[in-house]
Amino acid sequence: MAESAEYLLTNAIVLSMDEELNQYDPGAVAISGETILAVGPDREVRQSFTAKEIVDCEGNVVMPGLINAHTHVPMTLLRGLADDLRLDVWLMGYMMPVEREFVSPEFVRLGTQMACVELIRNGVTCFADMYYFEEQVAQATSEAGLRAICSQTVLKFPTPDAQSYEESLAAAREFIQRWKDHPLIVPSVAPHSPYTCTEDILRATAELAVEYDIPLHTHLAETESEVENSRAENGMPVIPYAKKNNLFDAKVLAAHCVHIDEGEMHTLHHHSAGVAHCPSSNLKLASGAAPVSKMLELGLNVGIGTDGPASNNDLDMFEEIRLAALLAKGITGDPTTVPAATALSMATRLGARAMYMDDLIGTLDPGKRADLIIVDISTLHNTPRFHRDEMNVYSQLVYSAKSTDVKSVMVNGRWLMRDQVLTTLDHADLILQANEYAHRIDAFLVEREKSVLSKLVAIGGAMEGESFEVQVKVRIPDPNPVLAAIKGPGLEILYSRHYHEYDVYFMFADPTQGILRYREDEYIDENDEITNVRYRLTMIGPTREAQYESDVLLSRSRYIAPATHSLRFYREYFDPSKEVVIEKHRLRWRVLFQGTEFYINLDRVDEPQLGHFLEVKSRTWSRRDAEHKALVARDLMEYLSDSSQDTLTQDYFEIVTKA
Repeated sequence: MAESAEYLLTNAIVLSMDEELNQYDPGAVAISGETILAVGPDREVRQSFTAKEIVDCEGNVVMPGLINAHTHVPMTLLRGLADDLRLDVWLMGYMMPVEREFVSPEFVRLGTQMACVELIRNGVTCFADMYYFEEQVAQATSEAGLRAICSQTVLKFPTPDAQSYEESLAAAREFIQRWKDHPLIVPSVAPHSPYTCTEDILRATAELAVEYDIPLHTHLAETESEVENSRAENGMPVIPYAKKNNLFDAKVLAAHCVHIDEGEMHTLHHHSAGVAHCPSSNLKLASGAAPVSKMLELGLNVGIGTDGPASNNDLDMFEEIRLAALLAKGITGDPTTVPAATALSMATRLGARAMYMDDLIGTLDPGKRADLIIVDISTLHNTPRFHRDEMNVYSQLVYSAKSTDVKSVMVNGRWLMRDQVLTTLDHADLILQANEYAHRIDAFLVEREKSVLSKLVAIGGAMEGESFEVQVKVRIPDPNPVLAAIKGPGLEILYSRHYHEYDVYFMFADPTQGILRYREDEYIDENDEITNVRYRLTMIGPTREAQYESDVLLSRSRYIAPATHSLRFYREYFDPSKEVVIEKHRLRWRVLFQGTEFYINLDRVDEPQLGHFLEVKSRTWSRRDAEHKALVARDLMEYLSDSSQDTLTQDYFEIVTKA
């Protein structure tokens, strides 16, 4: 007796995309509810099942839906905003400032809805996202009927949805708790990358992912400079550094992995990490090309991602699959590497494995979710079709087919598009809203491009410094008691330095622009000889309005960049309205006090002649850490000096300006 099904998809070229690349021509698929009941030859499936609706696929391809293994879908609203720029200028000069100004729950929801329309039309049934306000991504995606891993971003910087990373971690935990076990959404946590996170963030996010048995989504080894900086700062490349900080305790989905060697590939494979290869984005930002041929040879699960629409600039997975195959051939000089069937597997079966979802999706197998697409390969650009080689159909799909050939899309047994008509979204109003955002962002950038920070970023090499600063200083009549206290038993000295510092502070008519400091640091050895000179720029933003228990705790933006030009150049380039010059000799110690790390600066300010100052300072990305250090800093100041003078929290330029 025939079994009952909801749908029978018949008269199709069925590509299972399983390990054996089983295909049935003509073939059929039986579906009931959210589940695939059977896949096989058309006659056998017809004989075994009856259905409420029989869909004649007219000789088109039925295959698993495409899986976009890495993207940032709300960034559809930033598509084309700032192209053909260096990565640091693109990210810090445009993306991050615009995101901080405009990204809101409403922005994220609209951007996600725009992306869902594009993804469905392109034959994508599942994607892995990483962004802010991920709750809105999850909500809009589930309403559209798509499947996704939605990853709440955690950064050491203040973000559009959190002022500190502790807030981001708390938001991620709450988001995971609310969406765990949803039929379409897998909640996830996303420490953005090792270079934008602290070791505490990497460890905490890994622990969170392990606790809830969810994927951890991150960027690893995207650029050569990222790897070089990791070697310089951490003494090791990115992958070993991530391992050292327990990241691979979690089920890691690692985007990019462009600059990794074979040993690092073995590390990823040993920990069953998934890799998301993003060829278009990596080429557009000149990051390089990931060694996917070697990754696949070693058995890594490599999926394909578009990355965000701001760095691609689309969500077209057909284009991405084709480029993945061609790029691998080009960089290896081997036309046989990453053949069409493998490239298509990366966007289906291997992508599902990379995202830890291969028990549900990625192949057309009985028991798996009914996530599939129907693709028309009878169009002019797909014609003719040769039958001599059964692998030819994969070549057609990879090298000839286009996203516009996708006719119908089903996710979880529900049609999201039939005969190229969307069933869950209407995009006309979305376009109007998106263009309204574009007008507002244009106006914001026109004004902002006049700013000091924009000019600093444009020079190159700028990096954002820690958000929270503990700073307290006192005038001292005699430095000798302080020197004696520093040598006492209450401190552990980690290292000491002697500097001669020449600072020029640029001030601007608009106080919201902040202060720009040009510093020349002369390193002085024990023989009072200059051994090295360092030049750098520091952009100090206004103190943020906030209430803290301690008045020695400040919250403000800091950007640091190498100063590779003359002071005269910077005067002409930044055009300050006023300058303050300060020259000082500084003895600096990095110490442990009550188990907490601080810098102690003993300064003699010679220009202008202000005398001696004792300063205790520390910076951190963590508000909790900053509040703790603010309390300990006062104890340290009392330990070092019994001066009855009032403590100061101002920088020297503020003291001079006030005087």
